[in-house]
Formats: sequence, structure tokens, C-alpha cells
Amino acid sequence: MLPQRCFPSGARGPEPARLPHALADHPASSLPPSPPPAPPVIQNQRIYLVGAHSTGKTTLARWVRDTYGLPMISEVARGVLAEMEARLDALRSDVGLVDRYQKEVFVRQLEAEQRMEAGFVSDRAFCNLAYAAHHSTILSEIASDPRLAVYMESVRSGLVFFVRPHRDLLADDGVRAGVEWDEVVRIDGMVKLLLEMFAVPYIPLESLSMQERVRAIQRVLDLAGLDPLGSERGGNGRAAVHGNGNGNGHRSAELAPQPRRENGAGVGH
Repeated sequence: MLPQRCFPSGARGPEPARLPHALADHPASSLPPSPPPAPPVIQNQRIYLVGAHSTGKTTLARWVRDTYGLPMISEVARGVLAEMEARLDALRSDVGLVDRYQKEVFVRQLEAEQRMEAGFVSDRAFCNLAYAAHHSTILSEIASDPRLAVYMESVRSGLVFFVRPHRDLLADDGVRAGVEWDEVVRIDGMVKLLLEMFAVPYIPLESLSMQERVRAIQRVLDLAGLDPLGSERGGNGRAAVHGNGNGNGHRSAELAPQPRRENGAGVGH
């Protein structure tokens, strides 16, 4: 048997703990509710992948979408083409149709970005201006549109990756590959001219290796404070990116460079 504690005559033992008055005077049902859970983190960064066609922009944009949970703006030009029920090869011989097409692509890109409430990733920005300069007669009209200056200011405040071309990303059919490569190089040069002319800061992605491209984007977005899905910020403030062992990070099976066969029209990819 445990010995009983003895206290001097008239002394009392320690009193049982009491609830604070604010809690003791109210039943549990009337206690203030627990604070709501923290809202999900909203990524506010706008990310653009610009360059010529057949450079891997859409593949990289999908990787950013899936890795960082950002909505993606994609295939604006192809959507316009489908609505017009036109083919790219037909556009080359119909300048009036090309003018309508390029103007509509420009407007649709602006509208698509304006609908986004927060950050996004897009596989194009002002790229169709390069095609408009090469295939249409409408560039001066677009250049004088006051919306262009406002839009380029918005692009300057985003993160712009300039994806450079490589022959290995083109399908070599022995006939048109050389023509397609010349077209890609011309558009690449025009996109760079626009970047410099509008003073848009950009990060060039020149490596053919998709792993190296992904690592470059990953590092830039890490420094910009974007968190990959499911990551935790460590004590040094850096995002913990979990790869799959081969250096490609999430969904690496989809990132292998795939040659693309274009039709050579190049009027708004």
C-alpha cells in the first residue's frame, strides 16, 4: 500500500486544476469553432515557353503543368485552324486567309491568358508574330494594336523560356527535312528578335537533352518560389523535388524527345 501524504493541521492538499472561466462557463457546444484549414497554395507565376515549332515547347509545358499543378494554355493556333476548317498547306496560297488566321491567333492568346485567375504555363506567347511577319501582310496592324504593348508588358513580368531548335527533333523524310529546318531556323531568329526588341528577359534552353532542359526549368522555378506538387519546403527555403532516379523528375517517360513531322507550312504553330 502506498503511504498517504500527511499535511499539517488545517492545511489542504493541492487543489485540482480548474478550467479557465471562459471555458468553464460555457458548454462544449458553444465553444468557438476551430480555425478553418489553410487554403491551398496558389501559384501566381506566369510561365511562357516560346520559340519555333518542333522544338519541344508543348512537351515541356506539360511537364510544368503536371509537376507544379499549373493550368496550361496550349494549342491556341490549332484550335483556331480547326474552327476555320482550313489546312496549313492551304494557308500558304491564300494570303487573306492567313491574315485572318494570324490576327485571330493573336486575339485568342490574349483572351486565354486574361481568363486565368492566377498563374499558368503556356506553350506560346507572342510567337505567332514571327509567323505573321513571314507569311502574312497583317503584322503592321498587329504591331499598332495598343493591346500588344500591354500584353508584352505582361509577358515581361512572367518567366520566359526560349526553347532553341535542334535538327534531331525534326522528322527526316529525305525530301522536306531541309526545307523544314530552314523554316524553323527563320522563325527561331524572328522570335529572338521580338524578345530583344521588346526587352523581354528570357532563359534560353539550348540543350537537346530533355533531362537538362527540365533541370534548368526546375532550378529557375525553385528560385522563383514555386513548389512542386507534394513537395515540402526545408529549412533553407528550397523546394524538395523528388526525382525518380533517372534525373527527369515527375513523368519522365513522357519527356524523351520525339521527332515531329510538320507539313512545312509553318504559319502559326
